[in-house]
Amino acid sequence: MGSLLFLQRMTRILIIFQVSILWVSIDVPPAEARIHNYTWEISYQYKFLDCYKKLSIAINGMTPGPAIDAVQGDTIIVNVINNLVMENVAIHWHGIRQIGTQWSDGTDGVTQCATMPGDTFTYKFVVDRAGTYMYHSHYGMQRESGLYGIIRVSLPNRQPEPFPFPYDYDRDIILSDWYHHNPYEQATNLSSIPFQWVGEPQSLLINGRGKYNCSLLGSSVDPEVCNLTNPTCSPAVLTVIPGKTYRYRIASLTSLSSFSFQIEGHNMTVVEADGTYVEPFVTQNLYIYSGETFSVLVNATQDPTRNYWATINVVSRKPATPDGLAIFNYYPNHFHKLPPTVPPPGPLWNDTDSRINQSLAIKALQGHVESPPKTSDRVIVLLNTQNTIDGKYRWSLNNVSHSLPTTPYLIALKENMSDVFDQTPPPENYNPDYDIFNVANNTNATSSTSIYRLIFNSTVDIILQNANTMTKNNSETHPWHLHGHDFWVLGYGTGKFNNETDVGKYNLDNPIMKNTVPLHPYGWTALRFRADNPGIWLFHCHIESHFFMGMLALFESGSVMVSDPPQANMGCGESKRLINNTILA
Repeated sequence: MGSLLFLQRMTRILIIFQVSILWVSIDVPPAEARIHNYTWEISYQYKFLDCYKKLSIAINGMTPGPAIDAVQGDTIIVNVINNLVMENVAIHWHGIRQIGTQWSDGTDGVTQCATMPGDTFTYKFVVDRAGTYMYHSHYGMQRESGLYGIIRVSLPNRQPEPFPFPYDYDRDIILSDWYHHNPYEQATNLSSIPFQWVGEPQSLLINGRGKYNCSLLGSSVDPEVCNLTNPTCSPAVLTVIPGKTYRYRIASLTSLSSFSFQIEGHNMTVVEADGTYVEPFVTQNLYIYSGETFSVLVNATQDPTRNYWATINVVSRKPATPDGLAIFNYYPNHFHKLPPTVPPPGPLWNDTDSRINQSLAIKALQGHVESPPKTSDRVIVLLNTQNTIDGKYRWSLNNVSHSLPTTPYLIALKENMSDVFDQTPPPENYNPDYDIFNVANNTNATSSTSIYRLIFNSTVDIILQNANTMTKNNSETHPWHLHGHDFWVLGYGTGKFNNETDVGKYNLDNPIMKNTVPLHPYGWTALRFRADNPGIWLFHCHIESHFFMGMLALFESGSVMVSDPPQANMGCGESKRLINNTILA
């Protein structure tokens, strides 16, 4: 009997030891990797980013928020403390695929219940690829209050192959548009009858700084409300040392606007897009859409005795906002020394051909990106239309306007809650007779919480088809972003997509892999991706108001393989019942 007890004890010890070793091998990163632990307090702060006093949302007092610097393979832990009084918070790590950490995607209604005021939520994930990414709020239309920042992921020193484009210094540029109205006002206007559009932004910001014309508020404007002499809204400064080469990581966090970015007198060489190396090409202006990131190389080889302008201007919409300005400063000139020239004009806002040509020029650097499968298992065509439902303006895909359920999809899928969202599959194509160039009688759209269910590890093609809005002669640009995956951009075209002729035009040799891509006016964009990341992933227009108005879809594959939901992800909708049952048990 004693020998039997001894053997049982030894067996238990061996099992505990094996489990401990397994836990260490899974949860502890390699010795070369690091763990970055942040604590972020989210709070309201009055800011003068464009000289106008606005109640913004800050991270540890900062708007934009702090940059995250990491090396490929590092683990990021962010403890988010919601100190807002009236608003929930969810933060999405845009471009991070969340492989194995699906519950940290930070998407309210999809992977988590947003964090309520006074609560703390911890995000934990690995930055598994070098590149330029971003983070931003994914709750309501909150992003446009300034809750965003940039993520820089560098190659590890041990990497046998260095970054293929040499440079001397690494710098960031965050581009954004700025509204004086708060997101609640805008959301109310978008949901009202009659419909009230949010309008164009009041200012354009470069690294969180812009300049609003205070005189528009009247001759007796209170300097406590708008003051052009406030130092916090002086132009951002990009300081360079003559003769050096700079890598600028450029991220667009706009809520509406598409931009052209340029530096007076300097060419830019585009070398990275959304974390993928680009076959380098030279341009004087970079078109960039909401949710996109690029790296460009700039040589500081112009006359060093003067400063130059860096500018952004609105494209694809008729501008009603002054250009955003920054100072490209040659050291040792004074960093606030204004350039002696007038800021250069940007390209025409409605030059669609120029923007399509730049989209076509973005190809993957040969030998650095996996080639796409030659064929796909499934093709989903999504017609982008503007519709009305019960008199309210909506955006729709194949005449279906989507909304998010009160219980996050991933929780519902893991807990087999079949009554949480619509189980009827959404349509995968549209009426072939639909005229994309005319104002259709789009008054019969339906609203749904349905999802596209994909076979795990299958290859899926998405054809985004643009059309006219409910305004005559108007088709808008839509930057589409996919969570949890990158996709190959197979091609762009004008007019209606033709399956018999346009498929043969696909670039299958060196298509760029991205997570965000523009759909141009009256055109189509073709994407291909592998549904190889278990979970349910949001695919949506990155324009805040369009997303709010229903321009989104959900792709589910292999969700049964995802781990059980952490309790911190729950607490809304039907998930509250699960928590209560656990407590009672």
